[in-house]
Amino acid sequence: MNYFKFHIVKSFSNIVLVLVMCFQVLYAQDNSANFKQDIDNLSQSKPIQFELIDSFFYKHSGDSTKMKTLISTSKAINYIEGENYGLNALGTIYRNISYYETSIETHKKANALLNNTINEEFKIIGLNNIGVAYRRMDLVKPALDFHTKALDIARSIKNPSRTISLNIAISQNGIGNIYLILEQYGLALKQFEKSLGIEKTAGNRLGLAINYQNIGYSYEAQDDFENALLNYKLSLDYNEQINSNLGRVICYNSIGQVYIKQKNFFDANIMIQKALGMALKINDQFYIASSYINLGWVQKEMEALTASEENLKKGLQLAKQYKLNFSIMQADKQLSELYNKTKDYKLALHHYKESVAVEKTINNNRNLRYVNDVIIQYENEAKNKEIQELASENQIVKSKLERNQKIFWFSILGLVVIVVVLAALYRNRQLSQEKQILTLEQDMLRSQMNPHFIFNSLNSIKLYIINNEKENAVYYLNKFSKLIRKILVASSEKENSLEDELDTMRLYMNIENIRFSDEIDFQIYVDDTINTAGIKIPSLVLQPFLENALWHGLSSKKVNKKIRLHVYRTQDDAVMISIKDNGIGRVESENINRDKLIKRKSVGIAITKARLANFSKSYTNDYQIDIEDLYDNNQKPLGTKVIVQIPTQLNTLRTA
Repeated sequence: MNYFKFHIVKSFSNIVLVLVMCFQVLYAQDNSANFKQDIDNLSQSKPIQFELIDSFFYKHSGDSTKMKTLISTSKAINYIEGENYGLNALGTIYRNISYYETSIETHKKANALLNNTINEEFKIIGLNNIGVAYRRMDLVKPALDFHTKALDIARSIKNPSRTISLNIAISQNGIGNIYLILEQYGLALKQFEKSLGIEKTAGNRLGLAINYQNIGYSYEAQDDFENALLNYKLSLDYNEQINSNLGRVICYNSIGQVYIKQKNFFDANIMIQKALGMALKINDQFYIASSYINLGWVQKEMEALTASEENLKKGLQLAKQYKLNFSIMQADKQLSELYNKTKDYKLALHHYKESVAVEKTINNNRNLRYVNDVIIQYENEAKNKEIQELASENQIVKSKLERNQKIFWFSILGLVVIVVVLAALYRNRQLSQEKQILTLEQDMLRSQMNPHFIFNSLNSIKLYIINNEKENAVYYLNKFSKLIRKILVASSEKENSLEDELDTMRLYMNIENIRFSDEIDFQIYVDDTINTAGIKIPSLVLQPFLENALWHGLSSKKVNKKIRLHVYRTQDDAVMISIKDNGIGRVESENINRDKLIKRKSVGIAITKARLANFSKSYTNDYQIDIEDLYDNNQKPLGTKVIVQIPTQLNTLRTA
């Protein structure tokens, strides 16, 4: 039985393998057909813009065979841009497998094609590619020279293409990396942030990944591990989005190094193991060497000294093979510390001396590079200053030639007229606003001092007197007098404290309740966090909403008449005031009003909105009024809820 199962599984595996191989063959054939079609299209159109050529061949740019085909085809038809693209792509392939000298030679060959052309895009790309390759070899001076030259050409172009803008970012990023080698971390960060800004504008996720990685390294070098990790993880996220294995290797190694420095050796080991596995997969010798060295480092810290020695030696061997000076220095340094632990002091001293010797070589280049950079920066600043001075002198001469007495006086006269007109317009606008405010306040007072309200209130008090209810008559007469006084005081003030407004609304509802035979259950709720005395709102702004709730919501209801006023906050710069009644709702109220011969006209809400709009001009945000019809599950009206949002945070710019 087991034998039978084994043969079934084996046969099935063979079928799957055959299917996979067939798929790969078909895919390769299809891909080759696509490449041939792209070559034919390119040969016919011969575009000279990098972005157009890249749209054809980006998907093939990692295949050295196809790029060699592109080079030979372009050369045969004398198509310089196509040949240049192929050579630069081939040089990048060599760089990614650590053949740096071959890479530089290939990129220089690409740029040599452009000696008799004016295509600046390809020149800039080639110069940056050479700079990157030199930087990978830790040859600081030539790296800086090529990046700086690329940047100078790019900045001299008045209306740069998207490709040139992205290469400005690449140049700045490259110069920033050189500053890192020179331990000039502040200058490095400035370059990376400039580059990051360009990449964000272009939406280039690869560029964003690279810059966040470099910013993280700058923070790590200054022992700011939290910011370093934050930027490394941002970089890793963008590398995941673009599915870049090389980017993942770089981020895993960087995160692992920070974990080592934070003494988090377990997580560091996991990260660096992932980095090594992926580096081996993509066969990038630079990062294979770095990963072996980092793995040996963390194993040394975890006291796995035998494994540490083995991996550090592997990293050192690769670094020496590919002339990676910085990696050689790091490997020797870690081996020296390892042999100190194992008390093999002879080997420890040997590797220490090796590390110092390599570091001196890098430092010599660093110093040369730094002096060169300072000179270039000074020359650029001097040129810019000279240009500004020439422009200023030219402007002075031009002004002297053009200016005369007549034009001067006409200019003064024109300026005076403009100032007078603007002042008149401004004053007119002020008067118009003041008139509008005065009109609103008068309308508000008329609305509150409604003759019907005063007559009916006094008539109700009179009935108490006639019925010999002296206590009620005195009580309500006192309330009525207080209300009239508050209304008169409010009419002379544009705004009032929320505390005074709520007191006035209590008095108003007490008086109105007389006419409803004390059937209205009116309650005010204020959240504990709100200081009503310190909040300013327009005077008597809530009265029209309460009046509507009474006469349109509750006047036609028989029993159980309730109004709830609630003061609360949902944001720091505004106060929310909700007025909720359990009346008949707006739809039914409109139907009843439509059938009445004498219709109650309410203009209070319109006046209130205008007053709130004027009040809000001095605050950071605007007022808002929301009216909500309340229904039960059977769509039967339960009343109406009005929510008034009033701003509380003054706009200092406006008030100034």
